[in-house]
Amino acid sequence: MNSIKIILTGATGMVGEGVLMECLENPNISEILSVSRKPSGKKHAKLKEYIVSDFLQIDLNDENFKGYDAVFFCAGISSVGMNEEDYTKITYDTTLHFAKAVLNQNPNMVFNYVSGLHTDKTESGKFMWARVKGRTENALRKLGFKAEYNFRPGFMKPVEGQENVKWFFKPLVWIFPIILPSKSLTLREVGKAMINAVLKGYPTSTLEIKDIKNLTI
Repeated sequence: MNSIKIILTGATGMVGEGVLMECLENPNISEILSVSRKPSGKKHAKLKEYIVSDFLQIDLNDENFKGYDAVFFCAGISSVGMNEEDYTKITYDTTLHFAKAVLNQNPNMVFNYVSGLHTDKTESGKFMWARVKGRTENALRKLGFKAEYNFRPGFMKPVEGQENVKWFFKPLVWIFPIILPSKSLTLREVGKAMINAVLKGYPTSTLEIKDIKNLTI
């Protein structure tokens, strides 16, 4: 497989926008379908956009998803200020519904999910967000994708020129990678690793920071 067509979510958020920018420039990507609640604002010959108001209302037999090799699921939300029920609806229910819809159209698809550092695969820890992310990872593994990878990045440095970076995050862009380089990645690295996971595969489905860096080589 020398050229792949991908579906990407989260293009209007920091992680999704950074991964999208890597995909637009990467010669191994021939087409990108960005699925989002609003336009990304980017124009490119590779890029198509599919605007949906509610991911949970996507038809499980939606033929707009047909003909793709992989999903880069970068959509997500902070758990700060949220209760477990609401966070689960957005993080677990939405992700699983979307995964089932794309899998119905592409049985031989790879699904890359942006999870989080310290996600709890036992689903029983004290941190609510980690339990929900762990439950999501575990459920995705069971759906029957050709391969399913859970990316657990730490701090992610934005790509130069990104627009979707919160003001309070910007000072950390320069400080965090210097203080804790082993806990840091660039979004270009995350994007490249996602592409290589589809092209080359990887021996484990859970990708910690060192695994993501390995996949950029």
